Amino acid sequence: MITYEELLSRLNALSDEKYREFHKKLLKDDRIRVIGVRTPDLRRLAKACKGDFDTLLTFPDEYYEVTWLKCAAACFLPYGEFCSVVDRLVGLLDNWATCDMFAPACIARHRDLFRTCILRYLGDERVFVRRFALITLLHFYVTEEELPFVFRCLGQVNTEEYYVSMAAAWLMAEVLVKYYGEGKAFLEGNRLSRETHNRAVRKACESFRLSDAQKAELRDMKR
Repeated sequence: MITYEELLSRLNALSDEKYREFHKKLLKDDRIRVIGVRTPDLRRLAKACKGDFDTLLTFPDEYYEVTWLKCAAACFLPYGEFCSVVDRLVGLLDNWATCDMFAPACIARHRDLFRTCILRYLGDERVFVRRFALITLLHFYVTEEELPFVFRCLGQVNTEEYYVSMAAAWLMAEVLVKYYGEGKAFLEGNRLSRETHNRAVRKACESFRLSDAQKAELRDMKR
C-alpha cells in the first residue's frame, strides 16, 4: 500500500522543471501547484496505483498530479464502483487538462444509465463540472442513436464561461464532422450562444474530415 510521502517521492523523481513551467502556462491558473510530470509518466503511475485506489483517494489534493492520478486510476474501475466515487472526483476538477483526460471507458457500456449524471452535471454552477459533462458526451455519445440527447444537452447548458463554451464548441464540431447534415440543421436553429456557435464553426473547419464545400457552407453560417 503506497503512502502519500512515497507517492510524492515518485512524482518528484519524475519531475521536469521545463515541462512544469510550460504546463503551468497552459493551465492558466497560478493557484494550481504543479510538480511537472509528463502525461505518459502519469499514465504509467496511475496504472501502477490502480490497486491502491481507495488509499489514493484519501490523499490531499495539494498538487495537480495527485488529483490527476485519482481521476486516471478511477478510469480502471468497474461501472458500479466508478459511480460511487464520480461525484467526489468531478468535484475536484479545477482545470481543463485533468477534466479532458477523465474519460472512464466503463461509461461507453452504460451510456443509458449515465445520462442522469450528465444532465445533473450540466446544470451545476461549477465550470469544470459542466465541462466534464460535455467532454463525456464528446468521448462516448457522438453516435447516431445518441444525437438527440447530445443536441438536448447542447441546447440547455450554460456556456457563458470560456472553458464550458470551448467544450461545447468542440463537441458540436465533432458532431459536424461525423453527422454533418444533422449538425448543420442544429446550428441553423441558433440554439447555441453566438460565441459557442462561431467557435464550433471554426473548430469544425480545422478538420481534415470535412470537404472544402462543407467548410465554406459552415463559414457562411457564422453569426
